[in-house]
Amino acid sequence: MPRKVAELLDSRARHLLRALISEYIRDGQPVGSRTLSRTAGLDVSPATIRNIMADLEEIGLVAAPHSSSGRVPTAQGYRMFVDTLLEIKPLDASEAALIHSGIPVAAGTQALLSNASSLLSGITHFVGLVTVPRREQFAFRQIDFVQIGGNRLLVILVFTDNEVQNRVIETPRPYAASELEQIANYLNAQFAGLSLDQIRKRLVAEMSQARTDMDRMMAAAIHVADAALRMETREDVLVSGHGNLLDVQELARIENLRELFEAFQRKQELLRLLENCIHADGVRLFIGEESGFEALGQCSLVAAPYGTDGKVLGVLGVIGPTRMAYDRVIPVVQATARMVSAALNRAASAP
Repeated sequence: MPRKVAELLDSRARHLLRALISEYIRDGQPVGSRTLSRTAGLDVSPATIRNIMADLEEIGLVAAPHSSSGRVPTAQGYRMFVDTLLEIKPLDASEAALIHSGIPVAAGTQALLSNASSLLSGITHFVGLVTVPRREQFAFRQIDFVQIGGNRLLVILVFTDNEVQNRVIETPRPYAASELEQIANYLNAQFAGLSLDQIRKRLVAEMSQARTDMDRMMAAAIHVADAALRMETREDVLVSGHGNLLDVQELARIENLRELFEAFQRKQELLRLLENCIHADGVRLFIGEESGFEALGQCSLVAAPYGTDGKVLGVLGVIGPTRMAYDRVIPVVQATARMVSAALNRAASAP
């Protein structure tokens, strides 16, 4: 930090920057020196406050939308506020109870994450986001087969996160019910508790064995499992509460909203942005242009990773205007990430 900037950011300048940003977040109007002289709680003259505000504007922490107006924080000003001046409030008891009751313990992952996205949106009144982990990341609990005619089988897959998937596969030959039962018993005994990635590696190793080393039932089980456990790799992000942004003053221009809503529909840019938070130690923030994503130029993303047993599975968070109550949104995101992780851990450890 240049010497001049360091000298300007003494305790008075920091105090006034915090007061200005708090006032602007609350009212959404440019903050003038007279307002700060009444509300900041400093025993200094309005002229001194004007001088400090001019210095903060010069170094890019605040800006004047009009020559005769007060100042508003810039993205850099918000960044300094969040990193050094923000006092995080404890999560409101009613919000904590809402998060606790809104995360279903026994639900499958898709329902769990959908609820989390809706909760984030409902509590903050902004947009809730949750990335959906690839199914290959979850451990497999049980498999069953049902003959549905000819060479077609219905595969019923149960995962340790309580998610159930059904799919139809075609096999090289028809199988009798007794054979399918044997195959299912073998697969459940050999592979339960492994992820699909781990199972595929085992299958490749066993399929590479000489055919003479493998009895007919095991060979059939491996071939059927190879077809049944092949998953389409599909990344997704659940988005809730688009309409909450319609009432945000800073995003009122229709061009801004159109770009945002198109981004929510496409999802690829959101996924890339959220992937940048996958290894974050706790909450990560992108403020305004920090995201590198033009549609979010007037927005902030508050995000945190979630997972099981120390393994990160995805990211959840909130997108709202840069003029958001960070002291309130950050603990909501933190608590929701903890609750989702706890619910996934409980599901994984259930018998």
